[in-house]
Amino acid sequence: MRNRSPHRPPLATAVLALVALALLAAVRPTAAGAATAVFAGGCFWCMEAVYQEHEGVSDVISGFTGGTLQNPSYSGNHEGHYEAVQVSYDPAVVSYEELLDLYWRNIDPFDGDGQFCDRGPSYRSAIFVADAAQRKLAEQSLAAVAQRFPEQTIQTPILDAATFWPVEAYHQDYYLKNPLRYKYYRWNCGRSQRLEDIWG
Repeated sequence: MRNRSPHRPPLATAVLALVALALLAAVRPTAAGAATAVFAGGCFWCMEAVYQEHEGVSDVISGFTGGTLQNPSYSGNHEGHYEAVQVSYDPAVVSYEELLDLYWRNIDPFDGDGQFCDRGPSYRSAIFVADAAQRKLAEQSLAAVAQRFPEQTIQTPILDAATFWPVEAYHQDYYLKNPLRYKYYRWNCGRSQRLEDIWG
């Protein structure tokens, strides 16, 4: 009898890798007293770069959330999900309000169909809140933005947090692993230019 090959089919391997990433996010140790925040602001490469080097932030994971599809992947199906980042931070060093302020200044809150050059449902902006305290602060921050731009309509919703699924490892820390490609993409997408137009 011919021995069975020990190699798994590519699809099975990919599915197992995604499950492992999800478990890693669930059990990854964080510093004592660490909290998490989840933001969708279009391309998760760009949002990861915004938060990763910020004081008080210990980790930023790119992934998908907001949908019902299990084990979404970038290379496969992520229908119904938002591209998002999960930010782990120390509230004693940086507050949730500060993270919200940083969030608004790095998105176009008036675009309900995507962000910058990235179009479609997965690139929409949203704030995912874990509890009533986060919701209250998020609503206050949204109201402040609306007050600043009274003639425009905010298209960024505040949604209840859902399961967060880390994206494939290739996309984690993309801006660090591929700095030239990242900068080229960001510039050609018009992200920096549009943010300057909105926020100055």
